[in-house]
Amino acid sequence: MTRPSTARIALNRPLRRLFDYRIPETMTVSPGQRVKVPFGRQTLTGLVVETGVTPPDGITLKPILEVLEPWLALPAATFQLLSWASDYYQHPLGECLFTALPPALRRGRPSQQKQDEHWQGTQNIAPLPANAHRQKALLEAIQRAPGISTGELVKAGFNRTQIKSLHDKGLIELTEPQLPACNQTAGTVEGPELSPAQLAAAKDLPQATDRFSATLLYGITGSGKTELYLHYLKQQLQADQQALILVPEINLTPQTLARFRRYFGSRIVAWHSALNDGERLDTWLRIRNGEPVILIGTRSAVLLPFTNLRAIIVDEEHDSSYKQGEGFRYSGRDVAVYRAHLNKCPVILGSATPSLESWHNARQGKYHLIRLEQRAGNALPPEVALLDIRSRPLEAGLSRPTLNAIKEVLTRGEQALVFVNRRGFAPIMMCFDCGHMEECPRCDTRLTYHRRDRAMRCHHCDFQMAASHTCPKCRSENFKPVGQGTERTEETLAEQFPDTPIVRVDRDSTQRKGSIQGILAKVNSGEPCILVGTQMLAKGHDFPNVTLVTVVNADGGLFSVDFRAPEQMVQTLLQVSGRAGRGEKPGKVLIQTCHSDHPLLKSLCQGNYAALADQLLTERQTGALPPFRAMAILRAEADTMQASLQLLDSIKPKTAANGIETWGPLPAVIARKADRHRAQLILCSNHRRQLNHLLTHVCQYLDQCKLPASTKWIVDVDPQETG
Repeated sequence: MTRPSTARIALNRPLRRLFDYRIPETMTVSPGQRVKVPFGRQTLTGLVVETGVTPPDGITLKPILEVLEPWLALPAATFQLLSWASDYYQHPLGECLFTALPPALRRGRPSQQKQDEHWQGTQNIAPLPANAHRQKALLEAIQRAPGISTGELVKAGFNRTQIKSLHDKGLIELTEPQLPACNQTAGTVEGPELSPAQLAAAKDLPQATDRFSATLLYGITGSGKTELYLHYLKQQLQADQQALILVPEINLTPQTLARFRRYFGSRIVAWHSALNDGERLDTWLRIRNGEPVILIGTRSAVLLPFTNLRAIIVDEEHDSSYKQGEGFRYSGRDVAVYRAHLNKCPVILGSATPSLESWHNARQGKYHLIRLEQRAGNALPPEVALLDIRSRPLEAGLSRPTLNAIKEVLTRGEQALVFVNRRGFAPIMMCFDCGHMEECPRCDTRLTYHRRDRAMRCHHCDFQMAASHTCPKCRSENFKPVGQGTERTEETLAEQFPDTPIVRVDRDSTQRKGSIQGILAKVNSGEPCILVGTQMLAKGHDFPNVTLVTVVNADGGLFSVDFRAPEQMVQTLLQVSGRAGRGEKPGKVLIQTCHSDHPLLKSLCQGNYAALADQLLTERQTGALPPFRAMAILRAEADTMQASLQLLDSIKPKTAANGIETWGPLPAVIARKADRHRAQLILCSNHRRQLNHLLTHVCQYLDQCKLPASTKWIVDVDPQETG
């Protein structure tokens, strides 16, 4: 008797195992296909991993219920990439594979593109009511752009009810789409003109061949790396090929999209978390169907099922946003390099402040290094100066010389940027009578005061409570905010410069969809204003009329317990400094500090990141830290710290091996977070494969342990934070 055919299926569950199902005789399945399968009392969507497997004897397998599409949702190359990532980052294969699907397909919805409606005006001239302002604006928008889609109108601020009302009145009608063909290869503009320095760098970029290459483009801020990317794709990418451009933050996407669409027209598509399910499915299908798109997206874009990917660009490759912070903890940058290896295509990593890992790879000859150390046009690097604020009176963290410098800039009709790396009004509320400080009841951290919302918030667990003006412990009215955040700095600057617009850019001010575009438009108008913001302002933005950058407090990264803190501090300060003087006018940077004699800050004033990176690499090598050794962290969370430490203590003997060094277990820097007690065990090895092999055995052991439901554990390979 012939044994029935069997398939091994991955499910979107945090389980480090696959499930066998019987393939009905009338059904054909292949690895990478989406299927419906029974799972307990549920029916789940699964992905076929393997066929023709031999199940254990004596087991009756349930059948696959349905094949959801005749084609592979995950082509072979994407399947291979995700299988590698699952093994490397020690994460369940099922969850890794489903990360490459849009939310609609994860839930089992049909893989069909929703046909958008397109509109044009009619000959009907029936007048609208005098107070129907939005309908009038909508009608004008449709008349200006016949064939405009419902989706584009919704993005412009109109709603479907208004569209239906005009249609019911006979003022607009459905029409065929007037969009350019999807294979149109360019916009209306030829490639950008390059300076001599850019041309020299462009000649050194890799040729489009069927061969893997990794290039590190080290270009100082304002040197025109984006123009190089545009030039490269114009010269090297053929009309039927796909390309991927990764950016670290969603807030960079609109600005980057606009620049690339100018040169590539309808080939440019976006991928980020702000897209709705329909938009993500539409983009995913275009990529999977092999349309010659150039995708601009955040880290998860690297996992999508490209079929003809011929170039990968990772902009701001140093940015920690490329590392996923929970669940499947992959690095978008590192996965992009491996994807280029699998696809046999070039990958370009660009940054003004390359990560020490990439800089080390360039020094070792693994990456080809291209230097671009001249600013584009006539712009010069800004003058960087340290301003010692010891013994100086401060107003919300701002010294009098800083305020005077801002005043001079505004008088000249220019713009200033004030960098404060804390959102909210103040990081601490303290009683100056009894010393009480308001702490989060769920975390080992203090609550941040948000004056605008009259709220106290935890930025780690999102706990929130109403703010009080009296001390909850002694009822004193001497309960005051201590320290400064973006809100406090904004308020102080508004008092100092009442006739100047203050533009705050942080996570709170950019939550609404489209808010960042409005902020950028206000700044790019060139009118005098003061920008106040967090790291969001340090990432790739181009503000031609900003001539002064002030850093309120530069000392945070000098004495951190995290070995990456000095690198991240230098990168942030140089990136935010690079927002100054990007146009024709010279720029200046004032860095307020209490440690103006610190060697790292003094080196920073020279603006030579290459020398700083070499210095930091020497320190890492002396300390036997990454990138000279591989590192992974085993983290445990439980209802008590004792339970977390006990779990890691039981694991530690199993990590004993030649070449493996183990630190801990110890409580995390924030030991209690969201009422969970956190501890960690750090593993280091000179041999990455040896560490990976050990982690696989540790994960298998933990899977077999019958742990309490309240005890959780995770593995973080190549961690960006050691706290």
